[in-house]
Amino acid sequence: MNPSETIDRLVDVRNLSVDFRSAGKTSSAVRGVSFHIDKGETVAIVGESGSGKTVSALSILRLLPYPTASHPSGEVRYKGEDLLNAPEPFVRKIRGDRISMIFQEPMTSLNPLHTIVKQVGEVLQLHRGMEDDEARARVLELFERVGIQDAEKRLESFPHQLSGGQRQRVMIAMALANEPELLIADEPTTALDVTVQAQILELLLELKSELNMGMLLITHDLGIVRKMADRVYVMNDGVFVEDGVTEEVFERPRHDYTRHLLNAEPKGDPPAADDSAPVVLESENLKVWFPIKKGFLRKTVGHVKAVDGVSLAIRAGQTVGVVGESGSGKTTLGLGLLRLISSEGPIAYLGNNIEGFDSNSMRPLRKDLQIVFQDPYGSLSPRLSVGQIIGEGLRIQNPDMDFVERRARVSRALGEVGLEEEHQDRYPHEFSGGQRQRIAVARAMVLEPKFVMLDEPTSALDMSVQAQIVDLLRDLQRSHDLAYLFISHDLKVVRALSNYVIVMRAGKVVEEGHAQDLFANPKTDYTKALLSAAFDLKVREGSDVAT
Repeated sequence: MNPSETIDRLVDVRNLSVDFRSAGKTSSAVRGVSFHIDKGETVAIVGESGSGKTVSALSILRLLPYPTASHPSGEVRYKGEDLLNAPEPFVRKIRGDRISMIFQEPMTSLNPLHTIVKQVGEVLQLHRGMEDDEARARVLELFERVGIQDAEKRLESFPHQLSGGQRQRVMIAMALANEPELLIADEPTTALDVTVQAQILELLLELKSELNMGMLLITHDLGIVRKMADRVYVMNDGVFVEDGVTEEVFERPRHDYTRHLLNAEPKGDPPAADDSAPVVLESENLKVWFPIKKGFLRKTVGHVKAVDGVSLAIRAGQTVGVVGESGSGKTTLGLGLLRLISSEGPIAYLGNNIEGFDSNSMRPLRKDLQIVFQDPYGSLSPRLSVGQIIGEGLRIQNPDMDFVERRARVSRALGEVGLEEEHQDRYPHEFSGGQRQRIAVARAMVLEPKFVMLDEPTSALDMSVQAQIVDLLRDLQRSHDLAYLFISHDLKVVRALSNYVIVMRAGKVVEEGHAQDLFANPKTDYTKALLSAAFDLKVREGSDVAT
């Protein structure tokens, strides 16, 4: 046996390279990386989007799109067997059994046409040969172990009937069904609320300890790495630039790129709010209730009170942050304010009541009331060029504007968000996540709005890109005296952008106040729990949450 393949060594990756071939051109995604994972330890690979993290992890189980992908060099040793060159039947036995993977987005990883009990049970039937009843009992046991509430009632649910946190727990149950030796977790908490994120991380730590399992953690969140990992590899442009024991890398980073990542957290303060500035948008006792209908005649038997009596006022140049867990009513509040869904209660735009306005009445106001959505890739049409996407609002709101003037306005909007004029002739898939979010911001800003609803605009972005988008939004707010409604579960970003913060739970406001006061002195247990989950490392290290 090779000396490096100790009894405790699970996987030994040596000199791994990954190339992708498209349209006759070859690009190198990973170049000669080596790393290993031992039994019972957690190894993290960190880096920004496109650095090669996920490609390296997928190579272990040969999950890349072959033959588009290829390995010019490398070995992936598992118990003496090179998985890159092993027969496919052997790899299939390992995949999902001895080595399992939690993918980044559970909604796209779970089959929408099958119940969750069928999908998790399939893993047990395939690798353990269990009958239906035996597999169902094991799935129920797994669901209870990973903390799914009312597990037995949830067995026959479809993925769309579960929350993001519940879907992620299903993915964990599926990955752990056969008690693997190695778990690969690819951004397992990216889009989750801070409290759910903390629960998922604690669950993974418990299960790893219980099963003495190795874990490979792929993430861009350094806070998670510091909490979870024993060793860390820092990746940039397809190569490792630094590696070592986690605490040593954090305390004494040697490479400039590592220092860049450690300093990439959104910082700074929002533009100072002027309490005498005009109120752009306000509501009083706003309600958005969805009827619950049952029976043959679809009689209304109750209501889901998504927003239940919320009042707020947003002034020019001010940002009101809205925080809370999934399902608390944050996004529904914003949609209700903009009359994109039906609501009850006075809504005033620049002092004029718009309550009850239908879509035709609202159309002239849409240019002043804009939205930047959570997922830029999902909100940008893949069939339209960037110029067409940004210019669409101009074409609708200013039908007399000619092509030359419209293109000039699009160019100015792109320049404001840090992109180039020639980018308007390209398509969304040709841009990174951060660039796509800048395009989404430009689409809103080209109409020169007075109010912008920002719905989780940084949740899926790398830390350094988050910081860039936050700086961009602050600059645009100063330049145009914009009013923002900023919806997020990321309290670090909320703190960097918001003057005033509203904390929502189950459709109601549980606490609100000036951002600095609320972060320094939270009053309710719920707000304290959110802050504790978001700033866990800082609290444990003894520093003030509000600093």
